[in-house]
Amino acid sequence: MTFRRRLACLLLAAAPVASLPAQGTAPASPASDPVAQNLNLRFANGIVAVAEEKIITVADVMQYIGPLLPQLRNEARNEKEFQERLEQLQDSAIQDLIDRVLIVKEFRKDEKRQIPVQYIDNAMADEIAERFEGDRSKFLAYLRAKGQTIRDYRKEIEENIIFSYMQGQQRKSQSVVSPVRIETYYNENKDRFYREDEVHLRLIQITRTEAETDTTLLDQGRGIVARQKGGEKFEDLARQFSKDLKRSKGGDWGWLKRSDFRKEFSDVAFALKKGEASDPILLPEGAFILYAEDRRFAGIQPIDEVRDQIERVLIQQMSRTSQERWLERLRRNGFVKYY
Repeated sequence: MTFRRRLACLLLAAAPVASLPAQGTAPASPASDPVAQNLNLRFANGIVAVAEEKIITVADVMQYIGPLLPQLRNEARNEKEFQERLEQLQDSAIQDLIDRVLIVKEFRKDEKRQIPVQYIDNAMADEIAERFEGDRSKFLAYLRAKGQTIRDYRKEIEENIIFSYMQGQQRKSQSVVSPVRIETYYNENKDRFYREDEVHLRLIQITRTEAETDTTLLDQGRGIVARQKGGEKFEDLARQFSKDLKRSKGGDWGWLKRSDFRKEFSDVAFALKKGEASDPILLPEGAFILYAEDRRFAGIQPIDEVRDQIERVLIQQMSRTSQERWLERLRRNGFVKYY
């Protein structure tokens, strides 16, 4: 996924809550922010675009990208890279804000489609409770600082709901993938489904104490292995004797690849057959018994094991393609002016 597409996805995900700062604090003054100054240099009149009747300003873009700036700063290796990525982020934000206007317009074309008043009331109540600690005076102070009325704020909430609804409808329209398409993808991308050797591991750790010697540790371990070979379940023995973090789960560490193991364990673990326990492995911290709950061997995974994974990938691809085509149509049919 390209950097721009990743940023766009992040922006879309953040969009419904981007209009409010944490704890109901007043929005920062864009003029005092270096990032806003960068935008002001690009858009000297403070206007970045007009979509339909809505003017999109530098302040709108700043409010939209604000939550992403710390991550962007941390990931950038130097100031030059930060500025380059910042400009990409700004451009993505501008396009997303325009698209939101066009999507809301598309929703309103059908007069039968209405957001119930109760939905908006509930969303406002949730925001006031979460963002302003239920304090209406803080909420009203925030609106005054932003130069916004309660009516404006209700409209903003409503448009957020519309945006989420329309996106959900687009995703829902691309939720069925034919078996033929799944098989075609599998046959064309088999290398992606290569699997290393894996073992579903259970483990018992006998922790060394000051009173323990190598001999007593090994004796304890051999006694446990003998009980497992005699028919007792390894998971029950793990709950009784193990001192590791997975004791309550019967020593279950799940599926592990060779690279997941300590060097002292890897050869032993992958020499085990399904249902087999190892001899005790002696280390400075204690004795360890490994048990292969199950085994999976290196090779291309059969299609039945990856069918759900392929279906998810194809649905995502179809959704992205469908959404891009949908947005392109809205852009062609809408009025947009860039500055």
